[in-house]
Amino acid sequence: MAPASVRKEGPAHNLPTAAGVLLYTGMLPLGAAEGMLAVGELSLDGATRHERGVLPMAATARQASFKRIVVPEADAAEAGLIPGLEIVPVSSLAALYNHLAVHTAIPPYVQIEKEDAPLFPPTDFGEVKGQEHIKRALEVTTSGGHNLLMMGPPGAGKALLARALPGILPKMSIDEPLDVTRTYSVADQLPPETPLLRNRPFRTNHHTICHASLVGGDNWPHPGEISLAHHGVLFLDELPKFGMWVLEVLRQPLEEKVITISRAHSSLTFPTSFQLVAAVNRCP
Repeated sequence: MAPASVRKEGPAHNLPTAAGVLLYTGMLPLGAAEGMLAVGELSLDGATRHERGVLPMAATARQASFKRIVVPEADAAEAGLIPGLEIVPVSSLAALYNHLAVHTAIPPYVQIEKEDAPLFPPTDFGEVKGQEHIKRALEVTTSGGHNLLMMGPPGAGKALLARALPGILPKMSIDEPLDVTRTYSVADQLPPETPLLRNRPFRTNHHTICHASLVGGDNWPHPGEISLAHHGVLFLDELPKFGMWVLEVLRQPLEEKVITISRAHSSLTFPTSFQLVAAVNRCP
């Protein structure tokens, strides 16, 4: 649990702590865990449970020259996105014990390429009839990476047009899906059936949202809506109804593409490279 000065949070230490007890009480040979990193939550019966943030943990393990990582079975596909790392999926503490004691070896997880259901299915641009001047504005917005403010009467199709914008954005590069997936993994919003997010995010919120939910925060910093919209679109409908402070906190993230959230015990930086699309009515 060293260094003691770093705050420990979450149940990811359950599995490695239990494995450490098995190793240092002589129930397992010490060399069995050489070059291995273990993360995961344990239930009272010893079964493993899903743990958030496995993707960045696996990436950090690879950078730290670990050869293999032990993760819960539910998170094997997520950890498998990191190349050059042996993934050992375990269903329970007993399964890990049998694996390290060479009683019942667990075969390494093999990543299977498949087309996952998109988490953010874009609206087809062809569903929008007419509005040619707005479509042209969206094309310019997409080409230049600009932010956009749409003004029009209720029912004109502003929200539909905003939802269509991600569908005409360029496809994400090789590294961008991992960046987006890493953020959603830390926020624990990554569906188990979709280990890699290949579509650009589209986030929209009600005007009653507070600034901490928008930019991230709380007692322990976590990604907010602007970070969940990284490499995608953040849509704010009925813009004048949002609080002044909520809109003001968007200024720096829009300019610097990152946001640093500081608390008494820690300071964390999250990415915020997104396109802001807002809509207003001409008159209340």
